[in-house]
Amino acid sequence: MTEKVWRIGVAGLGTVGAGLIKFIQARPDFVPATGVRVEIAGVSARSRSRKRDIDISTYTWFDDPVALAQSPDIDLLVELVGGSDGPAKAAVEAALKAGKPVVTANKALIAEHGLELAKLAEEKGVPLLFEAAVMGGAPAVKFVREAMLGDDLQAISGILNGTCNYILSTMEQTGASFADVLAEAQRLGYAEADPTADVGGFDTAHKITILAALAFGGAPNYAAAEISGIDTVELIDIRMAHDLGYRIKLIASAERGEGGASVRVAPQLVPLTHPLAQAMGSLNALFIEGACVGRLFLQGPGAGEGPTAAAVSADIADVIAGAVRPVFQGPAAGLAPLPAARDAGWHGKAYIRLLVRDRPGVIAAVSEALAKAEVSIDSILQRPVDDTGQVPIVLTTQPASEAAVKDALSHIADLDAAVEPPRMFRIAHV
Repeated sequence: MTEKVWRIGVAGLGTVGAGLIKFIQARPDFVPATGVRVEIAGVSARSRSRKRDIDISTYTWFDDPVALAQSPDIDLLVELVGGSDGPAKAAVEAALKAGKPVVTANKALIAEHGLELAKLAEEKGVPLLFEAAVMGGAPAVKFVREAMLGDDLQAISGILNGTCNYILSTMEQTGASFADVLAEAQRLGYAEADPTADVGGFDTAHKITILAALAFGGAPNYAAAEISGIDTVELIDIRMAHDLGYRIKLIASAERGEGGASVRVAPQLVPLTHPLAQAMGSLNALFIEGACVGRLFLQGPGAGEGPTAAAVSADIADVIAGAVRPVFQGPAAGLAPLPAARDAGWHGKAYIRLLVRDRPGVIAAVSEALAKAEVSIDSILQRPVDDTGQVPIVLTTQPASEAAVKDALSHIADLDAAVEPPRMFRIAHV
């Protein structure tokens, strides 16, 4: 009996691409029930001469990933180039148009162009899978798209960026500044040379946009996400939050609302005893809330060679096994981008940090400014006065609307004693 062979083309030979090739070289028969052997038939990357810890000398090299995608010598394209447009998008489109399945780890591509690619894949009758795009080796996509299909999902929230989680954890543990920890993360390879996508919250927003589409039955709508990053978090915020019983985390959330969903990414204070606060270092963690099963918790490594390559391999196995399903929760031809919910913004408690001049009556003036906006104080914490005559004050509020809190911040910023605009983070409702 002739052994069946699936010929894989790999576009992108960075950390994940190298991990995938190592895995397939070691276990070409990793889908045993099908009797299929997997082999790498072609590779493509920006530099052929770059030193790598994998042997690619026996594979056909393609300077252009589009040429790789179109090659008659590959049966499936794995896209690991990254980026929402350019070579990644062109290669995926070329493979789909040629009637070839695509597996990708590219969260930006799926979040920004998922609907048009899904329509193309379904027109051609081929799979487009992206398990590795969210939470690396932890099966968040499969969990939401398949395991929770029998439930009515209401909300998803968690930590979806290992770089940001590493930076915040290290700042707390070492007392180093954001800039110093970011530089160290770049040196260690945890953060890119241009870290904007990570620390600005955009990478996280791509991921929660994908999960929201899967959870609530639409197509990804990245443009509707509200995004704030961790570049506004200072060491004093981490310390004072801890003194108040909280830990600052970059939280992604998607909640079903009137007419659509609210999708947000922002640093938030999480109680120290909460599972999200316990996820340290580069771990990712996710809560999924359904009407039937209640709350489920998923945690695991969000990036890295091994975990992400394992997720890519799982998608390859699904393709080989003949799994057939829509790219999202329903046929792409009938989907529209998931609309933003018609609501008045978030409602909850807030952490507010002020830097004011040490004068009599400052606390009273701050309290009056909050009262004007109808925001009540829950707790207040003041640091000792230093020789500059300036004092940091942190307060937490009772639940209030987003509009009221912003109004209060405006009143506080107008105070004569204010040295700088007040800093505000939400306190997570978990």
